Amino acid sequence: MMAGKNKKQESALRIRRVYDRPAQEEKSAVYLVDRLWPRGVKKERLKIKGWIREVGPSDGLRHWFGHDPARWPEFKRRYFAELRRKPEVWGPLAEALRERPVTLLFAAKDTEHNNAVALKEFLEKQNRGRTRVTSHLRPNR
Repeated sequence: MMAGKNKKQESALRIRRVYDRPAQEEKSAVYLVDRLWPRGVKKERLKIKGWIREVGPSDGLRHWFGHDPARWPEFKRRYFAELRRKPEVWGPLAEALRERPVTLLFAAKDTEHNNAVALKEFLEKQNRGRTRVTSHLRPNR
């Protein structure tokens, strides 16, 4: 039974472009995971549980990557290293995922090579390893 629960939790982690309409049946906790607020989007339009800007890649890494698909493998390696150094930042997402489905919002035009895709992969790996994360951060209520 436990194995089925882990599989369900992994499939409960989704990503969506901030400019796309949410599915009518979306019942997940929605978090914006970009370091910068998306252009042209009013805060009241987004129905999000929180904006975790610190979980986005550093400004230096973001500028170096520039959404160049040729740099994707190295971007992920560097970004994962950044994330490993700050579990208190991604911990609330891992905790939320244990409770309910989670949707990660991003603004990039490239839907295959962006920080939300990489973060989803990172969180799924953490979930498979069952890393328990404690955090001093509390979700917005």
